[in-house]
Amino acid sequence: MENLSREQLINNLQTSFELYINQYGIDDIGIFEEEGQDDLYYMGYTIKKDGKTYHIHRPFRKNNNGGLSPIENEWTIESDEPEKTDLKGYHSLDSAFREI
Repeated sequence: MENLSREQLINNLQTSFELYINQYGIDDIGIFEEEGQDDLYYMGYTIKKDGKTYHIHRPFRKNNNGGLSPIENEWTIESDEPEKTDLKGYHSLDSAFREI
């Protein structure tokens, strides 16, 4: 699978900001990044909608040179509300956005 740089992934994610804001009624959108255990890295979006914040992301494997390659096409929704459970298993970004 192709390795992409962090910058390439961020550029790819940013190209759709305006589309997602208009299509899903999002108040604000930004980039989400998080280092996982070992060689895991998570990238996606931080979304603000209706006064709530969500992180929608997918896993990547990070190589020794910092290149990132997607592990699977499964998106996860995390809420900033501590009592909420992460929602996993969205096979398209569209389905994750519709959930929030």
